[in-house]
Amino acid sequence: MAKKLQDIPVTVIHETKDGEYEEVKLYAKHKKIYPRWINGFWNKWRIFFVLATQLFFYGMPWLTFNDRQALLFDLANRKFYILNLVFLPQDFIYLTALLIACALGLFAWTTIGGRLWCGYACPQTVYTEIFLWTEKWIEGDRMQRIKLDNGPNDARKIGLKTAKHTVWIVFSLWTGFTFVGYFTPIRELWQAMFSLGLGPWETFWILFYGFATYGNAGWMREQVCKYMCPYARFQSVMFDADTLIVSYDAERGEPRGSRKKGEDHKAAGKGDCIDCKMCVQVCPVGIDIRDGLQYECIGCTACIDACDEIMDKMHYPRGLIRYTTQNALEHKYPETAFWSRLKRPRVVLYAILIGIVLAVTVVSLALRQPLKVNIARDRAVLVRETDDGWLENSYRLQIENADEHSHIYVIEPAGLQGLRAQVEGGNRIEVASTGIAEVGVRLQVPPGSATPGTHPVRLRVRALDRPDIATEEQLTFISR
Repeated sequence: MAKKLQDIPVTVIHETKDGEYEEVKLYAKHKKIYPRWINGFWNKWRIFFVLATQLFFYGMPWLTFNDRQALLFDLANRKFYILNLVFLPQDFIYLTALLIACALGLFAWTTIGGRLWCGYACPQTVYTEIFLWTEKWIEGDRMQRIKLDNGPNDARKIGLKTAKHTVWIVFSLWTGFTFVGYFTPIRELWQAMFSLGLGPWETFWILFYGFATYGNAGWMREQVCKYMCPYARFQSVMFDADTLIVSYDAERGEPRGSRKKGEDHKAAGKGDCIDCKMCVQVCPVGIDIRDGLQYECIGCTACIDACDEIMDKMHYPRGLIRYTTQNALEHKYPETAFWSRLKRPRVVLYAILIGIVLAVTVVSLALRQPLKVNIARDRAVLVRETDDGWLENSYRLQIENADEHSHIYVIEPAGLQGLRAQVEGGNRIEVASTGIAEVGVRLQVPPGSATPGTHPVRLRVRALDRPDIATEEQLTFISR
């Protein structure tokens, strides 16, 4: 009978320091983790961030602004709406600036506070947390889930598992639907879904994103963080000895060991850690924080809440596991001096770069004109002479109105004496809201007003009803 991959031992022979040889397994069979529910200060913050991020994600597509969806990335029509702003493909630079600012922000925050992003706001963490809430609500807490999984496949177990996976699948499909609603107007998507009129691409992405949510948060969970997320691998290059990390105070906690409540553990030569393993039971990635900082740790702080609860019961001071820095843990400075360490060069450099990117972006947005003009010369005939002796150059103008209201534009040439513009269809060009219009323009100069060669000229395009909407383009006029 064929074996499953996880049942096949993959080992190598490793030589120890003593000159002996031992067998080391390269592949460990996955063991399901059953995180225990814990209340506490940090858990309340996790709940807040889960609710805040999901309220934004699920609610934002339903908000309207100027009789349209407030946040919509209309890829089909190449228009992107963010509240009162409308972006066209030429505005891709703003997306680049946003991504740069976000990346620098993540680097800066990691340098200061470790993996707080992973523990509180990362989508993988957020959806895993929601799925765990559902699992606890249907199947019970840690011991009840372990007992259920190890028990027989009776009607109760099948019923509970079916209910759990049904809720997971419905939630995942709704997540996929909401995701697609950022790219296809969600109200139209809603009507199409009930009328069975969904297009093939909408159907594909709803199912794909729903399947990814169901698989990652319901089945893979911590394996995504351990084996798939690159951030877990390169985070260490952003850490330093002044980075806040979830730390176990081994100096205070060791030697660990069980004891009776009220026992003088100091006289018995024991530390504050009672070796209850609560910090392991609540960990969503199944590590023991007492073994030191590990790349699997996502900084969720569940172990801090669990340990503080045990310290309260034992009447010991809190903080055996706490947020602190390596230097503070080694008594190189008091933990209250952490804020003064924010002025270190790496943090200051990140702050300056983020400030520059944001300042340039904000100024650019403030000066941004909702009007774009592209000019292309007619290459067939560079210059020609009209019947009345004027010299003429022909161009094609593409006028893009990035405003949410239609406007009538006029073209005003300048740069040569007597220069005039003959506009195809008349010099009153109406362009619809977020629309594009193409017109032919012939620039003409009277005989003798321009010497042979090229001459710089200007074309000013402005809206008749909005004098502040105007742009000026430079081009060349060829004379002979």
